[in-house]
Amino acid sequence: MIDRRELLEAASSFSLLPSVVEKDYVLGWVLAGINAREEIAESWAFKGGTCLKKCYFETYRFSEDLDFTLRDESHLDEDFLQPVFEEIIGWITEQSGLNIAVDQLEFDIYENPRGRMNCQGKIAYRGPVSPTSGGWPKIKLDLTADERLVLPPVRCEVFHPYTDRPEGGIWANCYAYEEAFGEKLRALAERTRPRDLYDVVNLYRHTDSRPTAAVLSDVLRQKCEYKAIPVPTFDTLLPHRQSLEAMWSDMLAHQLPVLPPLNDFWDALPEIFTWITTGAEIPQRAFIQHGAGELAVRTRVLPMGVPIRSRSTLEIVRFAAANHLCVDLTYDGGVRRIEPYSLRQTAEGNFVLHAIRSDSGEHRSYRVDRMQSATVTSQVFTPRYAVELTSTGPLTVAPSTAMPRIASTRRRAPRARHQGPTYVYRCTVCRKTFNRRTMDGSLNPHKNPRGYPCPGRVGVYVRTKY
Repeated sequence: MIDRRELLEAASSFSLLPSVVEKDYVLGWVLAGINAREEIAESWAFKGGTCLKKCYFETYRFSEDLDFTLRDESHLDEDFLQPVFEEIIGWITEQSGLNIAVDQLEFDIYENPRGRMNCQGKIAYRGPVSPTSGGWPKIKLDLTADERLVLPPVRCEVFHPYTDRPEGGIWANCYAYEEAFGEKLRALAERTRPRDLYDVVNLYRHTDSRPTAAVLSDVLRQKCEYKAIPVPTFDTLLPHRQSLEAMWSDMLAHQLPVLPPLNDFWDALPEIFTWITTGAEIPQRAFIQHGAGELAVRTRVLPMGVPIRSRSTLEIVRFAAANHLCVDLTYDGGVRRIEPYSLRQTAEGNFVLHAIRSDSGEHRSYRVDRMQSATVTSQVFTPRYAVELTSTGPLTVAPSTAMPRIASTRRRAPRARHQGPTYVYRCTVCRKTFNRRTMDGSLNPHKNPRGYPCPGRVGVYVRTKY
């Protein structure tokens, strides 16, 4: 288990409560334990806001719960869940040293309004900053088999930015990106909560990961059809504008370094729904000017070459960029308010942030190793250029050193040979095409057509071959 100082430093760098960061830390180890249990590792599909934070975008709102869709409804049984999680807790304790209370495991299994079984579970823990007396902090589990999985789940690495990260990483079986996006749109239509609006707009703004409108529309249609609700439009959401405003701060402020204004997210919805319904091409902004020989840095995890002392500052800048918020950057002893756009690496190996001064509109570049601090402001900016600082999605390369697993006597059925269509995806960075056996847009490391390593890890659906 990491020490108290490491967690407090992480909380300070992100301007969040230590308890929020501690929960994020514990979530990582619970996901590791679930992945280590063979009976559930591949049949439970991780989803929701925590999935987006832990598996798709490291610079994202912090989340609190673990949501899963179960492909085997028989797992929604206390006689199954209790012993499985007792073993998972023992494994987590052995691997991490976390204190998780076996005697406080809770599983409330109930029938939902559709007549299907759901489960609300709770896992109690004490971490580096938890109080030593009083109640234990808890992680909520939301388990259901009452969902339509339109696309096959994908294996993603879990973002665990702490010093006890296992050598082979932590991995999880997750909703495909297109499915996660469609599910958030469906949730926005059905319950219209602030976090759903925040997630939908953020997913749309990650242009390098954005699926085609046709694929997303099909996923959304099937999910709404299964829930027997109409496909949402901007007009159907209009009556909820006032309630969203009333809940905006209470439901989001504690999960973000700075709470963006609701209007900036609400005003993005008409463009999103027009794109989904018409599939119209969205005008692409030009890239900000950069120096000769500079290479774009657009990765989910910051490159190892970024100085350690600069990482927290740069993460704050990336968060601001993704949320279209200006940053007060302390640099060379002065403070500049900037619109951040692009991170690049020079031929000499230096990392450079390209930005626009908000007061003068002038283009400026800043050496990352010379940044002293950064503070997110509440000032919204309308991008003048493509925001390149957003990350490119999940890592889906199999780990070289796997985490030890909890043994299981269950035998796996032999895999059937592939018989069916081939799905063609195009890398969003180098435009190279790849044939896939499933509708999975995640890409392994590859070289661009010129033979150089490509940072792209997400492909957009192009066509289906039979």
